[in-house]
This record gives sequence, structure tokens and C-alpha cells, in this order.
Amino acid sequence: MANLGAMFGGGDGETFLGLPRCRDLSRVQAGAVLIGADGCTPYPSVGFYCAGGPQAIRVAGAAHAATLGHMNFDLGGPVFPGRVTAVDAGDLPQDEADPVGNRARIFGAVNLILDRGAVPVLIGGDDSLPIPMLEAYGARGKTFTILQIDAHIDWRDEVGGERLGLSSTMRRASEMGHVERIVQVGSRGIGSARVSDVQDALDWGVSFVPAGEVARSGVGRAVDLIPAGAEVIICLDVDALDPSVMPAVIGRTAGGLSYWQVLELIAGVSEKARIAGVDMVEFMPSRDVDGLGAGLAAQLLAAVLGVLARQG
Repeated sequence: MANLGAMFGGGDGETFLGLPRCRDLSRVQAGAVLIGADGCTPYPSVGFYCAGGPQAIRVAGAAHAATLGHMNFDLGGPVFPGRVTAVDAGDLPQDEADPVGNRARIFGAVNLILDRGAVPVLIGGDDSLPIPMLEAYGARGKTFTILQIDAHIDWRDEVGGERLGLSSTMRRASEMGHVERIVQVGSRGIGSARVSDVQDALDWGVSFVPAGEVARSGVGRAVDLIPAGAEVIICLDVDALDPSVMPAVIGRTAGGLSYWQVLELIAGVSEKARIAGVDMVEFMPSRDVDGLGAGLAAQLLAAVLGVLARQG
């Protein structure tokens, strides 16, 4: 099989896009810091089912390691319009048998990145990762808006007695005093949410923009729901994307968002607010088809880094 990455001098995937490696988060000097995690708080029935996700995305981006200065037509210029402003800190040493330690490692890493004034970009890994990530923003003396882009709303209070698992991220976020607003985009199909969970979210003040509305009317209302000047944390579950372009998820559900809709939404938010953090989760390598999902995830992650580099 032809290897276009090798033709253009691609790298080995040690870091995403060949970014500089960061080995000490306490000394970071960058606008954005990429960190990976295979999982956080697993349910016994599935464990770390997204293990290997961060590395698969890095490998998919390796083909472009020698072309960062080339034109990226998704951004209208190179990924980084000037000097490279992001680093890759590698994967955290997560352990399926140590959920408490897993949460502590994510919290600690994000906290260090925020202390250095950088934007954390967390890739993984199941959708329990965002809970400790979001908790790390509590000591910043600010309030935050969460933009969740996801096929599911994640408002279960518990599943099998576990309150910090992947089905509960937005309910736990709603309990954090520094979270003042939640906008959830992309919900569709039948998921784990009960009717009462949706009502609890609405009673809290969540704004929902379902995938069907995006298909009919675009992402304009979702962007409008983000206040100008807000500090925004983007929680992106890759199953928000349609399975025809993102098969590497545990629950494929028709009617998802396109690459362009997700990128237009994120770019639109960056034009009116500040993106203070990003997570991209639920990439499941064992469900991928011919690297299609990994390639899309890498392309989208590169574009997001470019958006962050342009927001000042």
C-alpha cells in the first residue's frame, strides 16, 4: 500500500504532528498542551475500551509531521500561522484498576497546564476523562461555559453505583460551582438517558441543539448560545460525528454531525469567546475501519490546534 506520509517525510507518531515533546508540565512554555489518557473511571462491563486511542490518533497524524508549514485548506493557512505554539506531553500512566489515581493524574496534569497559562487538549479514552479535567478549572477564579458535542447527553446520576463514569459527565459538571452554562450539541437516537435525565438537564438550564436541528439548520443557533467573551471548555465525543466518517466508536448511531459542522462550530465559538480547554474522547481503535476514523480525528485535532493558535 502506498504511504503518502513516507513520501513527504512523515514522522513515527511519537508526538502528534511531530510537535515538540514536553517532559515537564511545570515548565511548559506553549499556548496549548496535548495530553493523552487511555481511560479514567471504567465500568466493569467495558473496562478501558478506548485504550490505545490517543496513540492511534498520533500515528494517523504522523504523515503530516514534515508538512506543518504547508497550506491547510481547512484553516486558510498552515496549522500554526507563525511559530509552533503547541507541545505534546504524551500519555498519562492510567491503570484500569486505579480509578482514584487515574482521576488524580488527569486533575494534576490539567492543573499544571492551567498554572502555566496554556490550554489543555486532552485526548482519549472514554468519556469519564472530562470529569477530573473540568474539576481542575475550579481554582481559576472564573466561571466557564461547557460546549459538549456528543451523541449522548451524559446526565445519568449513576450507572451500577458508579457516579463518575462516562454516562455522568455533564451531570457532574452541573454540580461544579465554576460551571455557569452548558450547551449540548449533537444528541440523537436512543442512548442511556431517561426522560427524567433530560428534564433534570433542562431544569438546570442546559441548552440542547440536537443533531437533527444541525442537519436542518446548521450550527448557527449553537454558536449564538455561547456568550460573547465567555471562557469555553469544549467536550468533544467523537461519536458526535456520523459513523459513516467516524466508525471508531462503541455505539454507532446514524444521523451524526459532519466534519465541517464540528469544525464550523468550534471555529465559530473561537471568534466570539475564548476556548480555555478541549477534550476529544471515545475514540475506539478496535472499531476503526481502514484507519478512516483515526484519520478524521487527526485532521480535526490539527484544525483545533490551528484554531487555538489563532485565538490570541
